[in-house]
Amino acid sequence: MTVTSNQAKRTPLYDRIIEQDARMTEFAGWEMPVQFSGLKTEHAAVREAVGMFDISHMGKFLLSGENLTEQLQFLVPSDLSRLSPGESQYTVLLNPQGGIIDDFIFYYQGNNRGVGIVNASTCEKDKKWLLDNLEKTSVQLNDVSEEQILLAVQGPKAIHTLTPLVEGDITSLKAFSHTEASIFGESAFISRTGYTGEDGVEIMLPITAGKKLWEALLEAGATPCGLGARDTLRIEAALSLYSQDIDETTTPLEAGLGWLVHLDDKGDFIGREVLAKQKAEGVQRRLVGLEMQGRGIARHDYPIFLEGEEVGIVTSGTLSPTLGKAIALGYLPKSLSKVGQPLEIDIRGKKYPAEVVKKPFYRTDNPPPKK
Repeated sequence: MTVTSNQAKRTPLYDRIIEQDARMTEFAGWEMPVQFSGLKTEHAAVREAVGMFDISHMGKFLLSGENLTEQLQFLVPSDLSRLSPGESQYTVLLNPQGGIIDDFIFYYQGNNRGVGIVNASTCEKDKKWLLDNLEKTSVQLNDVSEEQILLAVQGPKAIHTLTPLVEGDITSLKAFSHTEASIFGESAFISRTGYTGEDGVEIMLPITAGKKLWEALLEAGATPCGLGARDTLRIEAALSLYSQDIDETTTPLEAGLGWLVHLDDKGDFIGREVLAKQKAEGVQRRLVGLEMQGRGIARHDYPIFLEGEEVGIVTSGTLSPTLGKAIALGYLPKSLSKVGQPLEIDIRGKKYPAEVVKKPFYRTDNPPPKK
């Protein structure tokens, strides 16, 4: 079944995706594949071998200008001065209330150049926010979102599968590091990042080379994957989805992203006062991991109860293909956020038992035993 609108955008790989008989849907204004061979098959491919995702719908910004990292410091809570060329930082853009405008990764290339990858649903909002706040600086923003293909190649065999197609060494790339190399004669930006909880890379390259790479990866045995598997994979890894788990009403400290807030290492930034107060006094709520204690699958916006009183809300939930359990993320008062806390989740008018558990639900360096 295909659910799209006539106004939905299409990535440069649309025709190739349709050739694979993908089931399509509308996501963030784009016509995107939900699944190809099936969610469980695609999920398992990433956990056990190699899967690939077309993520060309995401926003792609090239940033440049004198003292680039120093100019960007005011817009994020992370200390970008720590970055050496070839390193990157997952961070967030904040509003004055400390709420998250978007989460994104800033890749520092050196020589006052960098790359910013943002979410598709917030691309125009992010672009305006950056331009408005950088107007009086030397920083230039070049939006190449429609000129480049972006692929995520993920799984324990990702590097092995991609290496023969790249002119250059990518085996030495460490997590969150990046490089530029040649693929089919075109310059490609390759980073050891992802959104699945597995090893892998994300590759940004021109459209012609990107189409060739998609076909070459198919021939090399990579499994094409859709948004369905991308969602189950990221929930298992407890990675937040913007507009569900984080948004302009949530702060990074509430969302469990305190590790990217460097209050002691940098000067003023938008939202600093709010975050400093939260850190000093403690947050009132936290994003926690939840596991259902029986039948029932918690989904986005399902209410959480304790002794008949609504105490929180589920932000993301799924039946984990890897663990064989229903898992979820949700916000709870700090007093109820400890591991082991029993709760109930309302699923279509009936309450099902659940429990707060440690995040993430799955780690690639400590996989669960095979069932």
